[in-house]
Amino acid sequence: MLRETYSGVTLPATEISVLKELEGLLQESGYLKAGASIPVVLKEKTAGNISFYAENATVIALSLRYCALTSLPASLGRLINLQHLDVTGNRLPSLPEWLGNLLQLEEVHGDKNRLMALPASIGQLTSLETLNVYGNSLVALPESLSRLTRLKAISAGGNRLTALPELFWQLTNLQTLNLGQNRLTSLSESIGNLTRLHTLDLGHNELTALPESLGELRNLTYFLYLSNNHLTALPRSLANLSNLRYLNITDNSLTALPDWIGKLSELQELRLYNNRLTTLPDSLGNLARLKELHVMNNYLVALPESLGDLVSLKELRLQNNGLTALPESLGKLIRLASLDLRDNRLTSLPEWFQRLEQRGCTVYW
Repeated sequence: MLRETYSGVTLPATEISVLKELEGLLQESGYLKAGASIPVVLKEKTAGNISFYAENATVIALSLRYCALTSLPASLGRLINLQHLDVTGNRLPSLPEWLGNLLQLEEVHGDKNRLMALPASIGQLTSLETLNVYGNSLVALPESLSRLTRLKAISAGGNRLTALPELFWQLTNLQTLNLGQNRLTSLSESIGNLTRLHTLDLGHNELTALPESLGELRNLTYFLYLSNNHLTALPRSLANLSNLRYLNITDNSLTALPDWIGKLSELQELRLYNNRLTTLPDSLGNLARLKELHVMNNYLVALPESLGDLVSLKELRLQNNGLTALPESLGKLIRLASLDLRDNRLTSLPEWFQRLEQRGCTVYW
């Protein structure tokens, strides 16, 4: 095999011809100085907007970020050992069908382009583990995506998805799934198949209800975003998510928080603001690991005494409710650092508030 040197790296002549074609395009568009080569990265797979990484005398990773590209040259299809392709922040209206020929690809980063669709050939990328297409104009995902059984992470938020193919829920190795900021109106019960998920973003959609099968996702650990939908209730099965640390249900239409919330024993942050809550359940006091509770902009008129059992609580945001009194148990919150009571109906603060302030708690009212 004929080999030559590019940027100090010995590569097959066919791969060097690809890099030189890219080099010419980038020089013409002003994203690479005249006479300059595409920088090579020796220790990491990507660095900077324009670079490549080589290993065992072949191109393994290529970064073409924020270069105003409107298409990808067909010659890229000759980089048959490519594992990592990053074309974030360009002006690509589509990804080429020949992408499916790069069978070694493990990561594709295509965020912030103008993608209207993904090629059906993407289903041939059976080594793919990460697919990032956030912030495009996708109206659908191809059914062929379901063949990519090694996928661990999909970021498809910030698009125009109204539904997902039923076969999508066969991607049972997914650990991270971002579908936020789309136009989804419902979810299949088959979402319960994704039992390896630890992170799920469904925020900023048009969901009016959630499937009971969400409770099957017992490995959800890092966060569950449900904010900015049209939810009026939560499925009982969410009580199973005992490993969850972060739950965001803000900007919905909840009128009550269910008692089972107290079973989410690992919860550290709970965001409930901009709903229609009039009360909070006593079981909330069971969340001994909770550090932040955000319930501003609701219709609360009273708080349960059990809030005083939130021994880890550092931040409590209660502004813009209808509170006229506060439970004395709040004085027991020895770790509380910030308490916001503004825009309620309180006329004075009880004496025990001095104890909070003496411990360093900042009180806004």
